Order: sequence, then C-alpha cells, then structure tokens
Amino acid sequence: MTTPDTPQDTTDAEAPKRSSLPPWMAIVPAALLLVIGGFFAFGLTRDPQAFDSGLVDRAMPAFALAPLTPERPALENADLVGKVSLVNVFGSWCASCVLEHPQLTEIAKSGAVNVYGIDWRDPPGAGAAWLDRYGDPYAKTGVDSDSRLAIDLGVTGAPETFIVDRGGRIRYKQVGPITAEIWQDTLLPLIEKLEAES
Repeated sequence: MTTPDTPQDTTDAEAPKRSSLPPWMAIVPAALLLVIGGFFAFGLTRDPQAFDSGLVDRAMPAFALAPLTPERPALENADLVGKVSLVNVFGSWCASCVLEHPQLTEIAKSGAVNVYGIDWRDPPGAGAAWLDRYGDPYAKTGVDSDSRLAIDLGVTGAPETFIVDRGGRIRYKQVGPITAEIWQDTLLPLIEKLEAES
C-alpha cells in the first residue's frame, strides 16, 4: 500500500506522449526578433528634431491658461492670431530648458518673432522663480500645470516649440532644445516665409 506522497512506478506505456513540433516552428521566434529589431533600428535612424506632429497645419487648440503670477498677463490662443508666434513649452524641472534658454533670449531680443511661454507641470510659483533666475524672454506666459494644453498639443517632453502663423495655425513643431543652428537653418527661414505671406 502506498501513501499519497509516495511516487508510484509508471511504465513507458503509461507516460504521456510528447508532441513534437515541426522544425520550421523553431524559426518563428527568430523571425519575430528580426522584425522587431528592424523597427527599433529604423526608429534610431530618425532625427528626433524632425518629429512630425499631427497638428501641423491645424489650428492651435483653444486655450486660456492661468497667469504665471497675478501681476503678469496670462497667455490665451487669441494672443497668437494676427502675427507669427513662437510658442515654447518649458518647466523649471527641465535641464534641457536651461541649456536652451540663452538661445530663446537671443531670439526674443532679435525681434524676429513674438515669443510666448507655456510653463508645463510646475507647482505654483516654480516657473516664475525660474524665469526670475534665468531671465524672461516671453511676451506672455501661461501655466499648464494639469497638462490639458500639453495633451492637446501632443507634447511628450520639454522643451518643445511650436511656430504658429498669423491665422493661428501650427506650422512647425520643434522637439528638443532650439540651438543656434536650428534657429538659423530651420526656424528663422520659416518665420520669414510666414511673415511674407499675405
């Protein structure tokens, strides 16, 4: 007599039969890995600065942001109609924004375009303190602490910058910091072209 914990002898005839897979089935995982690797490789060859936005050539979403401080005027989409605008998404938590900021300051000083700011995901007062520390190049700034506008714009990180034409349509999206080269080679020529349009 055996107890339930005692293994019982089984014969080869009683053992379950294993099903053998056809040899070609071993190739399927390798093929899947090659396809996935191909997608990753293609993604790595794309320039993140040239990110395509589904909003390009569409109207800027309607928005009215909270003011950065009570004494500063808040940004709303009506501010972006009638003139070409550069709208920059930044945050006090963003290290790349610190690197970009001198270039934004130079752009604002040049008078080539109206520069506006969206303070994204900052607690109250943090954006204002950051601009007090590094300088304020923005004609107006609005606070998007709850990311409502950022979601509408498809923002994935900061800094991101949008060029908006006089009709209030987004014409270009810059992902990542604006460098002197990006300003001279891409953004300024586009702004000059949009300014020349009737």
